[in-house]
Amino acid sequence: MVAVRRAARLPLIGLMATVVLWPATGQPAAAAAFSLSDGERQEAIRAGQRSLADGAFGAEWTQRDEGGQTLTVMTPFHRLALAARNAAFRGSALTPKDVTSALKGTERALELWVTLRGDRPDFARQYVPALLGTRTDVKPRFVQNERTALRDEDGRYTARCQYVFPADAVNGSGRVTLVVRDGGEREKAKFTVDLAAMR
Repeated sequence: MVAVRRAARLPLIGLMATVVLWPATGQPAAAAAFSLSDGERQEAIRAGQRSLADGAFGAEWTQRDEGGQTLTVMTPFHRLALAARNAAFRGSALTPKDVTSALKGTERALELWVTLRGDRPDFARQYVPALLGTRTDVKPRFVQNERTALRDEDGRYTARCQYVFPADAVNGSGRVTLVVRDGGEREKAKFTVDLAAMR
């Protein structure tokens, strides 16, 4: 499983968040795809290659709230487009092996990368995510809470967490709500995701 990469440090405030992902461009998506056809793979590669001059790349899948917390949906399309973008920055193209590697473990899964804020280095260690908005709450099949969050300039801590849910329990053209609770069942973050707004 791919570990969550640390991003540049940002001044962040607040812990609780409600975020709705809307289409970022005039190019509407019909639904998030949890597996890609050969044509969709080629479309994702082209989207990544064309994105070098696009400062808004990633906005379709990522939202930042007013406190600086983020939620990124790593659909197979997004992951492959990102791999193609990174290859293009290096002046190379993806090989079939690169494509297979980029998509490994992502198909039939809803993968969410979440940046959360807290008051101590281990604040996110016992966090428990769940998806609401389906017939029953969906439990993750993989959880990676950052055990030792990094301290920011304001003295608070940022944890980057990765949550993977089974796509079979999710409607790719609907909305789901990610709720993150602490060990005492207190709600610490809430993100509403419109899957119809992304590929």
